[in-house]
Amino acid sequence: MTKQIISTPLAPAPVGPYQQAVRTGNLIFTAGQIPLDPATNALVSGPVEAQTRRVLENLKALLEAAGSSLGRVVKTTVFLRDMSDFQAMNSVYAEYFKTDTAPARSTIQVARLPKDAAVEIEAIAEV
Repeated sequence: MTKQIISTPLAPAPVGPYQQAVRTGNLIFTAGQIPLDPATNALVSGPVEAQTRRVLENLKALLEAAGSSLGRVVKTTVFLRDMSDFQAMNSVYAEYFKTDTAPARSTIQVARLPKDAAVEIEAIAEV
């Protein structure tokens, strides 16, 4: 299988030696997205709800650039700085992924995220 690099200015530019997303076959693998505003590359401040919304909008832009959508996501991994933010993150997540069609998901508390973000999410989706 060949590897196709996915890139869009509608999601934050990589801050290291990695791609925004990679497509191989009929699958897209996104890099973990933190709440960076793609226009400024600045971290969205505020509560975890605002950060989660920005993260999911970044993922949506990446998937659409690859010819997919949030509705085609089969797996996400959510990284939280503080598991006490789970309910707040989950309420925003549920706006983007409805229960009956939601992807599989893992949620992990981590010691620290890039730029001290409260949340990071990565996804695997079908094209």
